[in-house]
Amino acid sequence: MSKSPSNRELDYQRVSAALQFLETHTSAQPNLSQVAHSVGLSPEHFQRVFKRWVGISPKKYLQSLTLVRAQASLRGGTNLLSAALKSGLSGTARLHDLFVTFQGMTPGEYQALGRGLEISYGICRSPFGYCLLGTTNRGVCWLSFGSGNLSQELTALEATWPRATFRHDPDSIARMGTRIFPGNGESPKEKIPLLVRGTDFQLMVWRALLDIPPGHTTTYGELAKRISKPRAIRALGTAVGQNAISFLIPCHRVIRAGGHFGQYRWGAERKTLMLEWEAIQTL
Repeated sequence: MSKSPSNRELDYQRVSAALQFLETHTSAQPNLSQVAHSVGLSPEHFQRVFKRWVGISPKKYLQSLTLVRAQASLRGGTNLLSAALKSGLSGTARLHDLFVTFQGMTPGEYQALGRGLEISYGICRSPFGYCLLGTTNRGVCWLSFGSGNLSQELTALEATWPRATFRHDPDSIARMGTRIFPGNGESPKEKIPLLVRGTDFQLMVWRALLDIPPGHTTTYGELAKRISKPRAIRALGTAVGQNAISFLIPCHRVIRAGGHFGQYRWGAERKTLMLEWEAIQTL
């Protein structure tokens, strides 16, 4: 017998459906009641659930989505602050810069596959769904998105650090989760230390990802030129896809030439949501 989804999981599913509805019906400018009806909730309840997960009201989201489409330059990195002011969106929140301390493992530590390292792990909530978070005394070493099923999500973390010691610690993970995702649509307000395990080339690519500002995107070709490896686009794409610390190392900001978002390790729909969320916060 299958287990019934929790209220939080249902809320996430409803918000995801609402975001898709707004994306599809932007030109019709649906009101709150219409959007709420599309996911089977009362307007008042839907307003609270949507704002809790997305950080702004459905109306503000729709206004921002309209502006994004109208300008068409957002995904090319154009600053939309002046356009936002002209469109009456001056009240939206601003995105705080992500302050990330990036620490790569030494060659010896890399070869040791995590031997001697204790990793605390657990599931926490984010604006983009449930995520599995792994932390060490040197920083966050894992952040992935999935179903919220701990046993399913843990396999990839253990495979990346096969010789580490793992400890389920929901309390410490909840505290770190709050630091990364403060709520109300805000980004981290303090430095988040990261510990990554990768080759020299992977570290180079992941550091370059940190240079892409929130609300902006770049292509694989542009990123390859940025690290002085213009012919290594395929290898670069592989390194981007192997990033184990989603959101904080923003691999979601890399798109295909021509503006197509492309695939994403944790779902193309989630990638779209992340980019739209960041775009709104930079207005």
